[in-house]
Amino acid sequence: MGFIDYLRGLGRGEEEQIELPVEEAVGEAAEKVTVRIENLTGVNDVERIERLIKAGNILFLKVTDLQRRDLGQFKQTIEMLKRRCVRFGWDIVGIEGGYMVITPKFAKIMR
Repeated sequence: MGFIDYLRGLGRGEEEQIELPVEEAVGEAAEKVTVRIENLTGVNDVERIERLIKAGNILFLKVTDLQRRDLGQFKQTIEMLKRRCVRFGWDIVGIEGGYMVITPKFAKIMR
């Protein structure tokens, strides 16, 4: 049997089916993910937000109150959050309606 005969025989044979075992989720993915809505009131909230993200929560931060009240403190707080997101590998994005979303390493925001 030559190579050409082998190629011709490929289309005639029955398809072989293999059943793969179902893998159960392990580690962080097996746990439930909590989505929390929090208010950002100032620089003092950065530590609390860091603890919540490290615990595996996805946060929606309402930032409009701080932005309207004190723009300088708002910018400083956002810069602190951005630096921590870069350091720990979190994802951060601003969305419509005066909210920001921060996710832990295991969740990525599609832009």
